[in-house]
Amino acid sequence: MPGTAVPYTAGVYAISVAAVMAGTGQQNLRAYERKGLLTPARTAGGTRQYSQKNIDTLRRINELLEAGLNLAGIRMVLELEADNAELEADNARLRGKQDED
Repeated sequence: MPGTAVPYTAGVYAISVAAVMAGTGQQNLRAYERKGLLTPARTAGGTRQYSQKNIDTLRRINELLEAGLNLAGIRMVLELEADNAELEADNARLRGKQDED
């Protein structure tokens, strides 16, 4: 349906498209998946489908690689960033509840 937004986490891009969008090679995407840095969706037949969230993560991985981090360090940074985002969301939610009281 025209004008319908695709959810940020919906797997819509094939590996070849995702690699181009992220500025890296398909083999790197497979390696990052093996290392647990991202998890694309899969079709019933097993084909990887990358979301916009995956593309953003791949771009962040590239930034961290350029900064000199190895994949183990990148995994730690990504986990810490995710934890921080969750804490910020919790904090905002609690502040909203406090304002209601």
